[in-house]
Amino acid sequence: MKFLFLKMRVIWRRFRHGLQARYEHHVDYAPQLEVLMRRADIDSVWHDRANWMIDVAEWLRHQPKVSLLDAEGRRRVRHQRVHAMLDWLDEHRDVRRQVQNCLQKTLREASGPELFSVTGLPHESAFFSELTERAFKMILPRHLSPSELPTLFAAMFPDPEDAEWLLELDREQQERLWKLAADDGISHAYWQQIEEALTYLTTVVVADGISPAFRQRLEPKMPLQATPFMALRREMEAYLRASPNDEGALRSARMLIAVCQAQTDRIYAHLDEYGVSVSLVYRIERMRAQLTRMGRLVDVRSSTWKEPGTGGGTGRVQLLLADLIAAHHSRSSVRSLVRRSFALLARKMVERSADHGEHYIARDRSGYRAMLKAACLGGVVTAFTVLMKIALAKLGLAHFFEGAFASINYAISFLVIAAIGGVLATKQPAVTAPALAAKMGELDTVDGLRALLGETAMLLRSQAAAIFGNLTGVIPTMLLITAGFMLAAGTTLMSPDKAAGAMHDLSLIGPTPLYAAFTGILLWLSSLVAGFADNWFALRRLRAALAHQRRLVHALGATRAARWAAWLERHVATIAGNVSLGVLLGMTPVVAQFFGLPLDVRHVTLATGTLVAASASLGWSVLATPPFWLAVSGIVLIGVLNVGVAFASAMALALRARDIPARIRRVVFRAVLRRFTASPLSFFFPEKAASAAARPVPNESETEEER
Repeated sequence: MKFLFLKMRVIWRRFRHGLQARYEHHVDYAPQLEVLMRRADIDSVWHDRANWMIDVAEWLRHQPKVSLLDAEGRRRVRHQRVHAMLDWLDEHRDVRRQVQNCLQKTLREASGPELFSVTGLPHESAFFSELTERAFKMILPRHLSPSELPTLFAAMFPDPEDAEWLLELDREQQERLWKLAADDGISHAYWQQIEEALTYLTTVVVADGISPAFRQRLEPKMPLQATPFMALRREMEAYLRASPNDEGALRSARMLIAVCQAQTDRIYAHLDEYGVSVSLVYRIERMRAQLTRMGRLVDVRSSTWKEPGTGGGTGRVQLLLADLIAAHHSRSSVRSLVRRSFALLARKMVERSADHGEHYIARDRSGYRAMLKAACLGGVVTAFTVLMKIALAKLGLAHFFEGAFASINYAISFLVIAAIGGVLATKQPAVTAPALAAKMGELDTVDGLRALLGETAMLLRSQAAAIFGNLTGVIPTMLLITAGFMLAAGTTLMSPDKAAGAMHDLSLIGPTPLYAAFTGILLWLSSLVAGFADNWFALRRLRAALAHQRRLVHALGATRAARWAAWLERHVATIAGNVSLGVLLGMTPVVAQFFGLPLDVRHVTLATGTLVAASASLGWSVLATPPFWLAVSGIVLIGVLNVGVAFASAMALALRARDIPARIRRVVFRAVLRRFTASPLSFFFPEKAASAAARPVPNESETEEER
């Protein structure tokens, strides 16, 4: 048993340390190189020679387990190892010839076009195919074969820092390495493979560039043969037929590559009009990467090469290899793919939410009064929502149907509130936070900071007005409903046990804070659904499709069909957001219970209506009991957490989508705290025009200090 344990330990150590264990016990470089370089065998199979090359790269990159060196120090040690290896080989001519023959035979047998046209570039046609491929590459082992030179390249340079130390190699090291690894035949072969890679990349770029998804977004509109992508194909064919030193063909090729890159920028600019698709963003990013690689390959091909074997043009090759290393590690990351592909989608959704959020900000006293009135309407409708919720609970339905009918109840209620111009307080933060982030992105002067502080105060005042209005509407309406039910039915709306249980569920002591914070996340998710729906409507160009749909035009007439399509375009986000919020509030507890999770929702306006109904059912004496006041405190906390979590989630997404620096966030946060300390009431109630004009703002020196 002991022998088996020791054997497993040895196997584990070999697996962790690789083949470095053969020579890492030597302190001096010479014995290590003696062991490593004499392993080069020109008569061995390709896999053995490839593994030997990987071991050489690992020796150059090797660093002790415990080291006080920083990144620059580690690169300096690697340069010393390169010098030591080259000097040792110069001293041992017989081993040098053996190493040189082994390297050159391995590189001569390997296939190179994929190294230049595939390494570091997304080559799948769709986003999810690329995502799946990257995930499998993280799990499955790599396969070395002469036809997969990118795999050997990735195994030799597995660290992103390899690109930096490769760029720092001096001219002498570059030429000595070039003489060691390449001859005239290898130089000519890789020259041809660079041309093949340019042909392949040009074909892929042209295929994407002339596709309908790209052509409809080109500006200005042009026939297929006149597009810059078709011109790129013609110019690249002419450049590859011409001499590498033909300046005219070189300028034309570079100009067309730049024009195609500019077209991708214009496609990005038109995504507002046509909507954002993750698949389209992925294809644009792939095209940009391919065009950049084409520019690198053109630079290498057009560089001034000296006589074969002298190492001319190694500087360009060095830049290309460093770019391949950096691109490979960027492409290997699943996180980077998701971030790049979803960043623009998140930004466009945030911008659409910001446009909708402008309607929920009261900017003066009249707007504040209008917000109060709209919130009162929302509170009145919410009282009837609570009544339907209590009625559904008395039916004793199965959990799924109880959640389904609750979702319908909530969705209809929220849609009615939107239809009559009402406001539900907790829906505001998720759409007003992006509007605030938009102002934060314009913060570059003292006037910008002043405008942002005013925007923050108006936003919080609007939220306070909405909460006050909701509570002002729901409390008396619920009391009237309860009184009417008692007069009509002669009994209370809720039984004593149900009322006591409802009051206990809202208590400050218990899971209420967790449920309230979770509800804030659901409120934010509903705003994301609204943004997705708005973007999807624009992406599918449904307004034009509905306005010219033959049956709709025949049934409604051309004018009414166009008017209905325009109305749907304006309100599709509102409809999707309200319906999704109703489904989330109604079905989330049911789904959570199915998985055994003790989750529930706590919405401040609905909770207030429930507490009023429970208190009226128990009688006025309940106002003097501790459970009632614990429930009141719980509702206050529910309101804070509903608003705070929804606002924080939306603000975090908006700041990330707009790339707002952390320094700007700190400046704004401190300025808001100073403003709140100086005049806290301005964040809850509207100010008079005179006082607002006379309000001090941070001076320029203070702002620069904060920055």
